[in-house]
Amino acid sequence: MRALLEILNFFRKKKGMDFDSAVFVHPNQRGIPTPTKAMLSGCGSCKLCEIECPTKAIERKGEGELLIDYGKCLQCGQCVTICPDVKLANSGFTYVIALHREEFYTHYKNGVLEKSPNLPLTLSENQKRFRNLTQKRGFLYREVAAGGNNTVESELNASFNSVFDSEREGIRCVASPKHADAIVFSGPVSQNMAAPLETAWDVMSEPKALIACGTEAVSGGLFPKGKLPQDPDLYISGDPPRPDVILQGFRLLLGRFSFQFQEALHKFLESEK
Repeated sequence: MRALLEILNFFRKKKGMDFDSAVFVHPNQRGIPTPTKAMLSGCGSCKLCEIECPTKAIERKGEGELLIDYGKCLQCGQCVTICPDVKLANSGFTYVIALHREEFYTHYKNGVLEKSPNLPLTLSENQKRFRNLTQKRGFLYREVAAGGNNTVESELNASFNSVFDSEREGIRCVASPKHADAIVFSGPVSQNMAAPLETAWDVMSEPKALIACGTEAVSGGLFPKGKLPQDPDLYISGDPPRPDVILQGFRLLLGRFSFQFQEALHKFLESEK
């Protein structure tokens, strides 16, 4: 029977993920917290979301104003659970990916996302050079676990399975940074891992990219942020980010995926009204 099933699998339609038609909102996922319609009438004075957030990603500033740093957000849902007036909801928005850290700083006023005058930001020279080298062929990366909890590594492992299949994008993990085009690091960069991360970065040839994968890598999460060789070229937030989110982040860096975090978030919030 097993042999027959294996033969049938050769003829069945592949179940690999279609990244071009994928959406950044998953109703069965918690995703990032966003204001509800109840926020239109303002926010109370309890500040429970700010107090209870484990990474201090939320700051209540004045009546009806919230500052949320989604680079610190664990997507744990604690702020949604603790809010007594249902002012926040789990959105299912999971694509917390950006080429610049500033894209994750958001300002809500009475539930409305205020557009930042400084966005979108242009690519840095290093990002342009890296994209020119890798856009067609993909890239090789060396993963560095810099003091994290290994959840990011589990999701990176899953990105190679038959559903996500990162190798079809030309994206592969290699054993040595000497063979890599990019460093993907997880964790807040502990004191003992700062030097190994910098060593791995130094032995790579130019152009090269540094990729922060996971909330701890982006902001430190629950821990102090450690020293980096340079500012990352790509930020992928979430604790941990899903395999499809990681790969879409890689595709964004390659220039194969057009996405701007705050623009997408604004369109999503408008559609929810």
